[in-house]
Formats: sequence, C-alpha cells, structure tokens
Amino acid sequence: MKGKLFIVSGPSGVGKNTILNRVVAGRENVQYSISATSRAKRPGEIDGKSYFFVTREQFEAMLQQGELLEYAEYVGNYYGTPLKPIEQATQAGIDVVMDLDVVGALKIRKRVENAVLVFVAAPSFDVIRQRLIHRGDVAPDVMESRLERARWECEQAGEYDYIIINDSVERATQELMAIMTAEKCKTMERIHIVKEEL
Repeated sequence: MKGKLFIVSGPSGVGKNTILNRVVAGRENVQYSISATSRAKRPGEIDGKSYFFVTREQFEAMLQQGELLEYAEYVGNYYGTPLKPIEQATQAGIDVVMDLDVVGALKIRKRVENAVLVFVAAPSFDVIRQRLIHRGDVAPDVMESRLERARWECEQAGEYDYIIINDSVERATQELMAIMTAEKCKTMERIHIVKEEL
C-alpha cells in the first residue's frame, strides 16, 4: 500500500512540532519531509537529514525543472519542498509528514491531489496569545503581527481536510494518528483488494 503526504499547519505556538515528533517516534513507516535550502550548512547539520543543501543556482534549476512542490525566499535564501523524495517514500509505503504554513499547504494541494491537509488549532485564540507570550522570544511590537497572522491562518482552516484542537498533546497526537489510519482505510485505497477476492 502506498504512503501518503500529510501536511500539518497551524498558528505559531499551537504545538505542531511536538505533535509531529510524537507521531514520527510512535508510528511505523512515517518520516519527515526534508526541505531544500540555498543557505549555508550550520554546525551539526547533516545534508540529506537536516536539509538538502544546494547552491542558489542549483535551487533555481530545481525551480525551472518543476522539482519543487513549493518554495519561499527568506532573508536572501531559498527554502523549498523537493517532490522526488516524497514520491520515493510514498511509493515505498512510507507516510510523509510536514509542518508547513497555510500558503505553502494550499499550493501543494493544487499539485498533489491526494495530499491530506490537517490544521492544528488551539482551544481558543486567547490560548495562542498566552502561548506566544510565555515563549518569551517575541518582542511586543512583533507580537501583534504574529497574532494578526494567526487570525488569518485560522480563517483558512476551512480549506483543510481535518482540524485538530490541541487542548492536550496526547489527545492531539492520537487524533493525528487516527487520521492517518483512516486515510489508509478509505474505499479508494482498498477497493482493489476487495475486487481481487471476487
């Protein structure tokens, strides 16, 4: 059975990475999507594990050849999602998960029709505000722009296949695993098995 691509989005501070780390650690045949970047490798980073490190020219060639699902430029460096490693993993029956912002997720939806989009939300918008404040890494002048971004992201949740409310990391992790299992049980995924028996 083929693997699937699961894209997880949600506002900053909602706990996406914690949930994804638990899913990857607790479920067989699941791996992270690895992004490509034109920025320099930092100490401790491993090519092919942390990122696929490429030159700016190589990245632009990948863009020209349609090898990237989505990309963005940030602080003078490119970041993007290569399609080939995802295709290789899913063909081998491995599910691929990725944490991606709403804009990138909706771009991928147009290119990978069977990608599964999951939106992670907090129990209330006030919880998002409190989580960002308690992180202590957001300056007050940046806080309002982050909150505006979070409001906009929450408005896009209706474009997603599933919504998880992260009021408990354990429950949110179980819900994401349940979604992954349910996607494997869809009729279109298994009908060929039933028909072979006839």
